[in-house]
Amino acid sequence: MSTQTIFSDHFDAFRIGPFPYDPKHSAIGEYHYWPTEGFKGAWHDPVVWYGWLGPSWIVTENEGAKYMEQTRLQVAITDHWPTLTAGETSWRDYTAGVTIRPLATDSHIGLAFRYVHARSYYFLGFEGGQLRLLRRDQEVVHELASVPCAIDSDTHYRLEVRCEGSRLVGVLDGVEYLAVEDNALDAGKVALIARVPAQFTAVEVGMGPAAHQAWLTAEAQAACELAELRAHYPQPRLWKTIDLQDFGTGRQIRFGHLTGDGTMHIVLAQHQKRGYKDAYAHISCLTAIDLDGRVLWQIGTPSTEPDHAIVSCDLPLQLHDIDGDGADEVIVSRDFKLMILDGATGKVRRSIPTPRSDVPDESLHSLPHKHYAFDRVNIDAIRICNFRGLDKPRDILVKDRYSRLWAYDDQLNLLWHFHEGITGHFPYTADINGDGREEMFVGYHLVNADGQLQWTLPVPTDHTDEILIGRWNPACPAEQIAIASGDEGFMIASLEGEILVKEMIGHAQRISTGNYRPDLPGLELSVTTYWGYQGIIYLYDCEGNLLHAFEPTSNGNLITPVNWTGDGHDLRLLHGNRDHGGLIDAWGRRVVVFPDDGHPDLCAEVVGLTGDARDEIVLWDQRRMFIYTQDRPAKGPVCTPRKYPHYNASNYRGEYHYPQPVAGEAEAGS
Repeated sequence: MSTQTIFSDHFDAFRIGPFPYDPKHSAIGEYHYWPTEGFKGAWHDPVVWYGWLGPSWIVTENEGAKYMEQTRLQVAITDHWPTLTAGETSWRDYTAGVTIRPLATDSHIGLAFRYVHARSYYFLGFEGGQLRLLRRDQEVVHELASVPCAIDSDTHYRLEVRCEGSRLVGVLDGVEYLAVEDNALDAGKVALIARVPAQFTAVEVGMGPAAHQAWLTAEAQAACELAELRAHYPQPRLWKTIDLQDFGTGRQIRFGHLTGDGTMHIVLAQHQKRGYKDAYAHISCLTAIDLDGRVLWQIGTPSTEPDHAIVSCDLPLQLHDIDGDGADEVIVSRDFKLMILDGATGKVRRSIPTPRSDVPDESLHSLPHKHYAFDRVNIDAIRICNFRGLDKPRDILVKDRYSRLWAYDDQLNLLWHFHEGITGHFPYTADINGDGREEMFVGYHLVNADGQLQWTLPVPTDHTDEILIGRWNPACPAEQIAIASGDEGFMIASLEGEILVKEMIGHAQRISTGNYRPDLPGLELSVTTYWGYQGIIYLYDCEGNLLHAFEPTSNGNLITPVNWTGDGHDLRLLHGNRDHGGLIDAWGRRVVVFPDDGHPDLCAEVVGLTGDARDEIVLWDQRRMFIYTQDRPAKGPVCTPRKYPHYNASNYRGEYHYPQPVAGEAEAGS
């Protein structure tokens, strides 16, 4: 039977050198679109770790042949499986082959197939003196079959896998060694995987005539369906552009009403780094502008240096009507002071020194060089809260990085101080017990309105990156807590501190909830990963059951819910890149894409600006800002979901859309 080649790569198009990688191995890609630079061909590296130096993969040459070589040692990569993937998720029945030369033989080297994402695939390869056929499912690696197989570092081996329906066959140097039946995964890409140094070349993927025709037919049908979906959804129309001159920044902007007349303004923060990397970043310049780019006021000296724009943390800045006069003030920490500024002028209304750092260094977490750098605390983030049970939130919560919190009233009088365990990035506050005062969930701790610890989740390691507290499950009478907690994964907990769902999905980084599947009860939860197996996006139902998972070939995926159509059906924002970003539906389809108009794609934010209750998308970099709205009016009444208030902006907040009823309709899901 003839075979149609659908993919072939001998790496001839690559120059000798490293496969593109982020030389800083930084956290910038958690919420910026931060692509690696250089030629990647058809390949994508989904495995990144902050402790690594240099590239995982390099292109080498010997006797006229080029090889893709995995460079990392087993002892250096801990539990990670360095991976390079290519192909289409729609590939089903195919034959895939690769030539491999092991450069070390003490761990896994081989070919992944029916690859869904970096934690879900089949694997045929060498390990422990055996040829093994495995299936990976998150943390669990199932051995489907194995045979003894001695290999050495001087020989080139030809591995081939044949998959047809549930039948999987492993072939080595033309001899069939393994055959199993397994139907857990029915489609996916191919990938090169090695946990020790190894060289790969001559990657070939082919399909028989029937499988090839079935795939082509399915691809054509999917393309038609996607075109119809995109025609159904409003597409982005450029509403406004703003020249950011010399005061532009990364995802360190705040939206608010600075003059009290209902007009929306933007405050942009630039920074300088002190001491160690981003540990003590401080605000160097604040600029307030209107939506036409006119400057209201500026504090500090602006800079066009990229290092003053890009930072992998929050900066301590919020806009909020803290005094109830109808206009937002600017609550900011700068120069070791906590200040309330007049929103219209930037003038200081109130100011106090930040707290003294007077505790033993041993009690502080993630401390560079195991010593706190300053006598006074360098504030890491600010949240507006309601600990006193007032008519609106007027309390100010500040935190360091990552151990201590202080609560102040609107006169900057200290209410309480909390220091217990690791805080994570951005606390969440909500009135959990119904007494009109907010409690705080921070790290793994629930803290009452007086700053007293109530309980701690039994989670042993890492820290919480993002938090949600809400009612997404209509079958549950009480609100629940959902968290993305790094290597501890995704969790749902009760308000009493019982863990109800715990999914080890890799390094869980971001979380959101919205009405992503209106056909299902309640709301859905979306989670994405970053460190390690980067950029996997998961969708769970209201009870925490997995609905869908996929792996976009880019970082910076925000998964923010977007009220784009106004009909109560939420989409998710990835980022602003034309080829990889846009808005996705519950199945990961990019149903809304940004135009090819030269727009910036470093940063993205969802915010309502034009007044019709649907969301706009703001895209920007250090020099320019583009604002997009819908290219057509809404059909019928527009839903206005309850979402995170603008006065608690953060790069580390779990985003939410809780449906609110349109006039005459019953509320659902919230």
